[in-house]
Amino acid sequence: MLSGAGLSTESGIPDYRGETGRARPATPMTFQEFVGSTASRQRYWARSHLGWQFITGVQPNDGHRAVADLQRQGLLTGIVTQNVDGLHQAAGAAEVIELHGGLDQVACLSCADLTPRLNLHARLTEANPGWERSNLPLKPDGDVDLDDTSDFTTVDCRLCGGMLKPDVVFFGETVPRDRVERAFQRLDAARTLLVLGSSLTVMSGYRFVLHANKHGKTVAIVNQGPTRGDAQADLKVEAPLGQVLSELSATMVS
Repeated sequence: MLSGAGLSTESGIPDYRGETGRARPATPMTFQEFVGSTASRQRYWARSHLGWQFITGVQPNDGHRAVADLQRQGLLTGIVTQNVDGLHQAAGAAEVIELHGGLDQVACLSCADLTPRLNLHARLTEANPGWERSNLPLKPDGDVDLDDTSDFTTVDCRLCGGMLKPDVVFFGETVPRDRVERAFQRLDAARTLLVLGSSLTVMSGYRFVLHANKHGKTVAIVNQGPTRGDAQADLKVEAPLGQVLSELSATMVS
């Protein structure tokens, strides 16, 4: 099973395209911009610091819970997600392969130390007393839309003073090879690829549809709006994911 941003919209996290299939206006941070500009890192962490306060309160929806139920019933050989929100795990799913990483971890680009995001959040709060903004719209990447971030103070790695980055794959980065190989192994062990809430626009997800199609596996897509993989799908369902997955899980139990 492969999930994308559309699975988390019912939890209050916006997706990238919506039902029309058109990309929402956005200027996502690239890896090159992040590492190459102090001002860009300041802007990213200011926006992400505010967004994280919302992300920590987000709860799994019926779709996430149904996926966890299907896994417990032995009906899923693997869960691969393009999402970075951790909601599959919060719903009780196990051994989830997060293709693009997770917002709950922070990595040092110098010494590779991994630390919990909650620790960084506390440090950023301490470094920016009284720095609060309200009623800002959340973006799909877990940050908010904010123009003026010039007075925000960033922090560095406590071990080596290196640059900190969320442990997620930015635009311009590649998904770690071992992560991709593990996802292909899960797909090879399955008879069907079920795609949930992904437009499959980026190759990191679309390649699994191509692989399944090439090897004669059934491809089923549940998504509100067109996807890049529609032509390869044996089944396409356009309906709210929470409803569809809850009904599927209940049917399997009975």
